[in-house]
Amino acid sequence: MQTFSFTHKTKSAILALGAESAGNFSVYVDGQIHFSDDFGDLLLPENFARYQKELANFLREKKIKPDIILTDLHPDYQTTELGKILAKKYKAKHIQVQHHIAHIFSQILNFTTILNSKLEIRNYFYGIALDGTGYGTDGKIWGGECFKFLMTNDEFRINRIGHLENQIMIGGELAVKEPTRMIISILSKFLSKNKIYNLIKNHSRNHGRELVSNFGKIYSKTEFEILYNQLNQNFNCVETSSTGRILDAVSLLLGFCGNERKYKHEAITLLEANSTKPYKHPLPLIDRVSHIALAVAQGEMSEGQRGGYKLNTTYH
Repeated sequence: MQTFSFTHKTKSAILALGAESAGNFSVYVDGQIHFSDDFGDLLLPENFARYQKELANFLREKKIKPDIILTDLHPDYQTTELGKILAKKYKAKHIQVQHHIAHIFSQILNFTTILNSKLEIRNYFYGIALDGTGYGTDGKIWGGECFKFLMTNDEFRINRIGHLENQIMIGGELAVKEPTRMIISILSKFLSKNKIYNLIKNHSRNHGRELVSNFGKIYSKTEFEILYNQLNQNFNCVETSSTGRILDAVSLLLGFCGNERKYKHEAITLLEANSTKPYKHPLPLIDRVSHIALAVAQGEMSEGQRGGYKLNTTYH
């Protein structure tokens, strides 16, 4: 448990439960923030049990009764459900915070309080969050966001002013584990079904097994047809502006990872590990005022890969 002073004091005791993939909790009380150790992925039952036990012990030993409980906006996170339970127990106010807005404020806290930098927060500022998964206020999955923060008198406004182009996650969270699903959805915007399948099939044969030790499952023609039809029928599909899903697809397209994720962040880790010198001809990004379109760049990359170019730093 780390403890540090916080200059903006309030009388309320505040408990923040964090998200789910990286388990932490923090407690503000009497001008100090207490920040827990990392409990790892809370989707693992043993980690979440340890998280709950340590939280209960800390609140009991410090005799803290939270007045405000903060949780992620995602309705299905275990920490969100726990926050609802604790809010009833302590008769506390439960506030849900959008995932990427929380990321930006955590960095502001890091610079202004923990690192003691001279960062000056004015009455307005901009924040960019490039992430994997975060539940958006529109019910979609966010992850490539630009926000404007405006402070006027006692009012604080947050506007999402831009984002990466939305892509379709075929099968929802399965697209995280099998990034070929993202390649199919992205390339379907400008390539025919047969061209996409041939690209995937040839990529598997010519690139995958040369670059990774176990390229894993690549879809058969029948499986591909099912996924392509699922995309066209919008069945169990989720829209996302996630940076992580784009980079997963890039990593697989360049042959650095397989289609079956073996550990968290595998595709992006391998993409970064294999980065070389920047590509001399940057790929096109289309500015659509409120979002940046990346599908065209993805198509250019698929063509460049077949031409043997080293394109892995184009997205860095």
